[in-house]
Amino acid sequence: MTLHIVVLMGGWSAEREVSLSSGSGIADALESLGHRVTRLDMGRDVAARLVEAAPDLVFNALHGTPGEDGSVQGLMDLMGVRYTHSGLATSVVAIDKVLTKQVLVPADVPMPGGRIVASEEVFAGDPLPRPYVLKPVNEGSSVGVAIVTEGGNYGQPIGRDTAGPWQEFAELLAEPYVRGRELTTAVLEEADGPRALGVTELRPKSGWYDYDAKYTDGMTDHLFPAPIPDEIAEACRALAVQAHRVLGCRGCSRTDFRWDDERGADGLFVLEVNTQPGMTPLSLVPEQARHTGMSYPQLVQAIVDAALRDAPR
Repeated sequence: MTLHIVVLMGGWSAEREVSLSSGSGIADALESLGHRVTRLDMGRDVAARLVEAAPDLVFNALHGTPGEDGSVQGLMDLMGVRYTHSGLATSVVAIDKVLTKQVLVPADVPMPGGRIVASEEVFAGDPLPRPYVLKPVNEGSSVGVAIVTEGGNYGQPIGRDTAGPWQEFAELLAEPYVRGRELTTAVLEEADGPRALGVTELRPKSGWYDYDAKYTDGMTDHLFPAPIPDEIAEACRALAVQAHRVLGCRGCSRTDFRWDDERGADGLFVLEVNTQPGMTPLSLVPEQARHTGMSYPQLVQAIVDAALRDAPR
């Protein structure tokens, strides 16, 4: 079926450039499949632009707020526009790391503990024993994440003039630092339900898996399948599908883990669930799909098909 598809990308979040890269690749893939494509860099006039385009479907390639937090989803619901990926309620919960814990932990999905702290608190003393992690409640791509260690350069307490997320966000989520290995699992919605594509281990060549390590070619080794015990790989796949279902994700999602390999199965923790994973040349969902025999255009079409089967209304 040939469709007119608007690829919604860009916007004004901290992840704008990643979104533009994702959107460009998606648009090219859709055109290669024979679809008619309108590329739309989202501005404040997005509703008028969508009315003008009158698409059969919107491929939501936005990352961060307001494209991933339920705002755009709610707008398109009101307009009666069909779109890819998760709907309003799922997006509101999954973008918020605290709400995600409140939904997933009672469903037996292991996640690190933690609490919300006012940024002002960290200038008086540590909110948790070091090492711990401070992160924005509702940003992705590791934007604004700080790992505070015993011998780190943030100071004890953290200096008010020291660069970090406490200068950009009034509140932060403080979590215990989970030592170990970085793992991730993509889930793709198919006609018979969600399927985990596999497990990738991410090994940054220096530092940790931050924004630069994610989006700079050559800074991180991607090992697929991850060189981990079968029981850990199976647990990652099962937990990723469980999180996808419990949150009500649509289309595709990606669940990120930390695994403390000194603790075995008890050391596996879900960090977050991404409802609109990146689709850039370095992104993990297309990479895992490729390893399972699915080309980039086939992956894009599968996400479109999922939206056509069961688009949130």
